[in-house]
Amino acid sequence: MNFSQFILILCARYKIFLLTLFVTILITLTVSLILPKTYKATATLLLNYKGVDPVTNVSLSPLFMPGFMATQANVIYSDRTALMVAKKLKLGQNKSIKQAYEKSGSDVDFRYWMIEELLRKNLDVEPSRESSVISISYKGKDPVFAAKIANAYANVYQDLSVKLSAEPSQNAAAYFGNQIEVLRDKLEKAQEKLSHYRQTTGVVNIDESLDVELRQLNELSSQLVLAQAELSRSTSKQFDSNSLDVSENTFIDNLKAKLADAESVFADISQNLGRNHPKYVGAQAEVHKLRSELNRHIKSAMDNSISRVANIRNAMEEKKEKVLALNQTRDKINILAKEIAGIQQAYDNAMERLNQASLEGQANLSGVSSLDEALPPAKPSSPNMRLNMVLSVFLGTMLGLATALFMEMFDRRIRSPEDLVAALKAPVFGVIDLKKPKPRFRLSWSRSTR
Repeated sequence: MNFSQFILILCARYKIFLLTLFVTILITLTVSLILPKTYKATATLLLNYKGVDPVTNVSLSPLFMPGFMATQANVIYSDRTALMVAKKLKLGQNKSIKQAYEKSGSDVDFRYWMIEELLRKNLDVEPSRESSVISISYKGKDPVFAAKIANAYANVYQDLSVKLSAEPSQNAAAYFGNQIEVLRDKLEKAQEKLSHYRQTTGVVNIDESLDVELRQLNELSSQLVLAQAELSRSTSKQFDSNSLDVSENTFIDNLKAKLADAESVFADISQNLGRNHPKYVGAQAEVHKLRSELNRHIKSAMDNSISRVANIRNAMEEKKEKVLALNQTRDKINILAKEIAGIQQAYDNAMERLNQASLEGQANLSGVSSLDEALPPAKPSSPNMRLNMVLSVFLGTMLGLATALFMEMFDRRIRSPEDLVAALKAPVFGVIDLKKPKPRFRLSWSRSTR
């Protein structure tokens, strides 16, 4: 079938086409007039929300939070929002709504039936894809009631956004409050432990005490070196009074001087007198007496040096043990002090976060602003008469064409030479037009004048 054949069929069956189109338009018009009018009220909101983690205190813009607008739409669709709307408008006390619930015979609870059949069924939430604007629309038979529902949803969502933003902060405040109690107990126990350890060791200023002990240990070390050097010199000379140098012992020096004088006198006497002479014997006895007394005092000095070295060494060992004990005490005190400092820092941080979370939990600031309030619509949103008539014309045209072609399939006619050629499989030599020719005005006038 080519286009010319299609036009011939349409011209031949134009009556059924027009009848189908007229019936379709008439039915659409009748249905549009019979259907109840529905009004749509819309309230728009602007979302300036910034997500803040109450624990990490990190702020995120909604632009970096995928699905943020869809989440807000789900919040508006939630049962909690619908229950708050019903409570705000006191829909549960409306007699007509109760009667409709009783007529429905539903076994569902009245509140959830009201949410599904009255609120959510006629609610439409449209979040914007490229902005932070969200539209809340409600359809109803009463334009005033539809506007009230839309505005109630907008107001309830604003209040709910405040609660939803405050609840994490309140939970965080409770968490930090518990943590502060735990940290306070730990801090008190650590401080008591440090105080008890200081009292047990008797150390008030560990650094000053350690410095004093170290100075004393160094002094003892120096004294030990000197005493060991003196002892080494003394033991190497083996009581040689002539070569022994004990400069600190004045008494020994005096004895050495007396011994030298006695030996000089004895030398003079031994040259002039014999061995049996009384002066010789007396001088010799004096020399022996002074030498024995000098050796006795030198030996005593050496014993004192040995004893001194031993005492200094013992004192050094005791001082070393005391210094090591002080070092251990200092290390233990430093560990306890660092533990206290760490707990104190954690306590201060938790206290700061508690104050911040408490302020955020008590704040009534909403990140949702009302952009446009819903007003009672003057015209119904459905049925849309203009749109329905345009659709009826389009649909009627399609149905008319389909009906004409369907009838042509069951009652095929020859309407052109091409149809005859297709039907008889024979060529066409000519076409006789049986229509009466229209009279020409000029020809008729010429005959009358002739």
